[in-house]
Amino acid sequence: VQLQASGGGLMQAGGSLRLSCAASGSIFSISTMGWYRQAPGNQRDMVATITRGGSANYADSVKDRFTISRDNAKTTVYLQMNSLKPEDAAVYYCHAVGWGQNYWGQGTLVTVSS
Repeated sequence: VQLQASGGGLMQAGGSLRLSCAASGSIFSISTMGWYRQAPGNQRDMVATITRGGSANYADSVKDRFTISRDNAKTTVYLQMNSLKPEDAAVYYCHAVGWGQNYWGQGTLVTVSS
């Protein structure tokens, strides 16, 4: 499984960004997909995940601001980020689980100016 993330960039606080992650390869094996983020000096933390059936889970810090979704083909996952805060700034990584294996995309940088 290969994951290609896109959509990061610079945004003012209060603004919105949408991240996308397209999966390729053995996509039929993918169950859960999601987004993690890592700020400098911090560990990589879960932001949001979504199962193949559409059940979503969010970190408390992003609930009611971020929305994760998945296309019908289950090969692309999106993260709509609204009301961005400076503390949302990080490198965001796409993640997928397939047949018990963890797959990571390259990070995409999100910068939020105050």
